[in-house]
Amino acid sequence: MSAENSRSTALATFGLISVTAIWGSTFFLIKDLVARMPVADFLAVRFVIAALVMLALFHRHLLRLGRREWLQGIALGAVYGIAQLLQTSGLEHTSASISGFVTGMYVVFTPLLGTVLLRQRLPSITWIAVLLSVGGLGLLALHGFSIGYGVWLTLISAALYGLHIVGLGTWSRPGNVFALSSVQMLVIAIICLLATLPSGPSLPPDHGAWAAVVYMALAAGAGAMLVQTWAQAHLSPTRAAIVMTMEPVFAAGFAVTFGNDALTWRMVVGGALVLAAMYLVELVPRGTAAVQAEGLHHEV
Repeated sequence: MSAENSRSTALATFGLISVTAIWGSTFFLIKDLVARMPVADFLAVRFVIAALVMLALFHRHLLRLGRREWLQGIALGAVYGIAQLLQTSGLEHTSASISGFVTGMYVVFTPLLGTVLLRQRLPSITWIAVLLSVGGLGLLALHGFSIGYGVWLTLISAALYGLHIVGLGTWSRPGNVFALSSVQMLVIAIICLLATLPSGPSLPPDHGAWAAVVYMALAAGAGAMLVQTWAQAHLSPTRAAIVMTMEPVFAAGFAVTFGNDALTWRMVVGGALVLAAMYLVELVPRGTAAVQAEGLHHEV
């Protein structure tokens, strides 16, 4: 791999880590916000703001997008939007900790889908990294486990997130980042708006809620989608999924720093396992076909 490609891979990894930090910072904000307004309404307002901003900034890029790329963006946005709604519905029927763990299972679904859909052959060290990530996620999030309606909904959303990661890794190119991100955000906003019918979305109840929604729309919505789409033009889907498991690590860190959570051994060991997985996946031989095929939640 050339020095330029190595720099691009390093920047893409750093970009995805930054995105997971932003996503992690939203958990304690969302916890307060959804107690004061319906979840679907919150998602609709958030993604409509993000879509309008992206359309204002990148509408010229959309005009240059081909029919095939439009269809790809629509498919990716639909998968992501449905995953958001399923994950949110699952949260209404299970605890946040179990939801966080089950959602993080996209780290398993991503290589499985890549193997089935793209016929990728992944090095064994990558599977070891996946297992380490799952173990770390479990320690971070699990405090008892039961299979219920909410868990099944969240598991389906995790599979859809994995499908989105694989699709974005396949279709994202450095030259179509702005347009592809904008199409996805537009479709996500439409799907979330449809979920609020027939009454339509209610607005945030006060200035503090508006500030939180705008932050999540611009930083955790539009900005994160741009960075993720660009990063996945330079990283394989499985590598991206493993990097993105840093999200619950950051969420735990923000909860301890700004919330009321106490630092526990589970956080320390779970975070260490996730970091170990990231370190392992960076040791995958760069000359293998799986790595040279480098291409890409969120949490709600």
